[in-house]
Amino acid sequence: MRSSIVTFIAALTLVASAWAEPTTQPSAPKPDAKTLAVYDHIKALAGQWEGKSTKGWTEVLDIDLIAGGSCVMERSHFAHGEERNSGMATMYHLDGASLLLTHYCMAKNQPRLKATEISDDGKQVTFTFLDGTGMTSRDVGHMDKVRINFEDANHFNSQWTFYANGQEKWMEAIKYTRVEPKTAAK
Repeated sequence: MRSSIVTFIAALTLVASAWAEPTTQPSAPKPDAKTLAVYDHIKALAGQWEGKSTKGWTEVLDIDLIAGGSCVMERSHFAHGEERNSGMATMYHLDGASLLLTHYCMAKNQPRLKATEISDDGKQVTFTFLDGTGMTSRDVGHMDKVRINFEDANHFNSQWTFYANGQEKWMEAIKYTRVEPKTAAK
């Protein structure tokens, strides 16, 4: 009986010491200055925007910082009709050295894109397809490339490429004008 108690106490001590001692994790690679500059431009978009597409439609974008500022959530409204569930969302976040976006699309899939080209001044970024969910293969129609140009504090534009069956299907450009900035909660 005494040896069982000693074994039990030794096991508890091992478990407790495992919880008490921090484990060393390898540090993730850090983003470079250009990637951080682009992410800062994206975070500065917080507010409400009106977009006008070369395809003739208009939309409203609501852009918010969420998750302690570690993610930027962009929600579009009215771009593809005013019916219920017509909006889309795009999330931007850093992952180690990479800047990623996930687009929750009307095509009912969720392509994930990675920033692959950044201008030296950080005012232009191109995201290209990395992977996605809701797709059995890359040939299922999805948003495949996005280019964003930050003009000034009240204007930016984007170009979106749709990809299906091995080729780009179309690209549209959208010009955005700030309607309302986000203000800090009081």
